[in-house]
Amino acid sequence: MTDDSIFTRWMRLEMGKLNDGIVSERKSLAQLLAEERPASMTKSGKEHTFDRSVLQTIGEKLPKDLHRKLKLPILFFSDTNVPDSCYLNDPHALEVLQILGDMSHMRRIQDGKLWVGKSIAYAIMKKYPTVVQIAMR
Repeated sequence: MTDDSIFTRWMRLEMGKLNDGIVSERKSLAQLLAEERPASMTKSGKEHTFDRSVLQTIGEKLPKDLHRKLKLPILFFSDTNVPDSCYLNDPHALEVLQILGDMSHMRRIQDGKLWVGKSIAYAIMKKYPTVVQIAMR
């Protein structure tokens, strides 16, 4: 057994702990807006409650067809091999962020991913609390 394999196993374990708070059952914006208390379950089995006012603000700015297509939370993925960036792999989330003015209309998903600086992802997460999460990969 090498030190590298021990370190790799330890890192996987720690990333799993970090991802415990990630929502496992993503719901559409339409579903969440219809719920009296909008919530989903996390990977650890705890409830993740969405901020209703943030959901309503986003919903008011989007066309109705995106209410059904957008799954929340929007997930950015942090890859340990790319320490300063993370990626988005949901074309509906990108479209929504473009409509909201948080992503340029020039940005495109390539090879299934749109890479952005972590500072951008964190700024978006701060702007839309409970509606954006960053998962570790």
